[in-house]
Amino acid sequence: MCNLCRLDIAGDLLVNYRYTNAVFEEFQQAPRNPAVPYDCLFMYSGGKDSTYMLDKFVNEFGKRVLAYTFDVPFESAHAADNIRLAREKIPADFVLDSDDDSIKKVMREVFNRPAPRKPGTYLDEKLPCASCRTFFVLRAVLHAHRHRIPYIAMCADPQQILTMESNVREIVRGFYDAFGTRLTDEVFRGELEEVLFAEEHELPKIVFPFIAMRHSYDPDRMVAELKAKGLYESSPLETHCTLFPLLNYYSFKHWDCMFYKLNAASHVRAVKRNNSGTHRSTFSIKFPQVLDIQRVEERLREVTLQIAAGEGDRDEQLRELIDIFRDLDADESAARFVAQSFLDMPAVAADVGIRLP
Repeated sequence: MCNLCRLDIAGDLLVNYRYTNAVFEEFQQAPRNPAVPYDCLFMYSGGKDSTYMLDKFVNEFGKRVLAYTFDVPFESAHAADNIRLAREKIPADFVLDSDDDSIKKVMREVFNRPAPRKPGTYLDEKLPCASCRTFFVLRAVLHAHRHRIPYIAMCADPQQILTMESNVREIVRGFYDAFGTRLTDEVFRGELEEVLFAEEHELPKIVFPFIAMRHSYDPDRMVAELKAKGLYESSPLETHCTLFPLLNYYSFKHWDCMFYKLNAASHVRAVKRNNSGTHRSTFSIKFPQVLDIQRVEERLREVTLQIAAGEGDRDEQLRELIDIFRDLDADESAARFVAQSFLDMPAVAADVGIRLP
C-alpha cells in the first residue's frame, strides 16, 4: 500500500463533504434577493469545469451570475480563448481581476523554500498549486464581501472537493498559517482582517456545484457538450497553467512522484480491483485503461529533471515528452502543446523568480 492509502483522512473528508453538500442545497433553495445584483460570484477560469457549469448556471438554472476571472499570469493562451468564447455566447456579467506582482511573490515563496519535511502530509506535492488557487480564491472572497454577493461558486471537480477547505474564515486563517502575517498582509494589503472579524452573516459562502454530480462526473462527456455548443476549443489534458512543468519538477524534487500522484494512485487501484481494466476511478484526468503508470512516471521524471538542470538535447526531449503525453491519451496537437511548455520551464521560472538547479 502506498502512503496515500495509509493516510487517516476519511473522517475529515466526510465532514467536509457533508458541509459542502448542505451549503449547495441551501444555495439552490435560496430566494432571489432584490437588494443585491447577483445570486453568486462565479469563479471562471476558462477550463472545462467552470465553462460547463457557467453555461448551466446562466442558461439552465437562471442564476444572476457575476463571472469572476483572476488573470493569473501563468494562464495559457488557450484559457484566454475559452474565456473569449464564453463572453460571446453566455449572457452573464464578466469581471477581470489581476495582481501579477503579489501572486508571483507567493509562488516564489513556495518554490524557493527549503526542502519540506518528509514523509509529509496529504497532497503535499500540490502545495504550489493549492497556494496559487487559495490566493485568487481570497481575492474573490474580498470582491464578493465588498459587493455583498452572498455565494461564491467554485467548480472544483469531485476529487478536488474532498481536499479543499470550504469555510471562508478558515481559508483566511490557513493562508496566514502557511505564509505568515508579514507576507499575507503585504500581498493582501491588510484587507483580510476585515474577513476574519466580520459577522458570520456578512461573509459569502463557498458553493461547489459539482457536489451534486459527484457520481456522474464525466469530463469526456462535458468537453463533447461544450465543443458542440462552440464553448471550448482545447483538450482537457492541455492544462491552462504554464507552471504545470514546474509543478512536476517540485513534486519530483521533493516527493519523488509526478504531480498527478492522487490521480495515478486512483488509476492503479482501479486497475488492480478490476482485472478488465475498464473502470477508471479518476476525475479531472483520465488515464488510458491499459497504461504502465510507473513507467510513465519514470520517463517524465528523467526528462523534467534534465530540463531543470539545463541538460540533454531539446529535440530528443520534445520527442520523448510528446510520446509520454500521447501515451496519456492526448492527441498530437495537445501532446505537442504540453511538451513545449516543459521545454519553456526555465524561462517561466526565470520570469517568476523561481530557482532551478
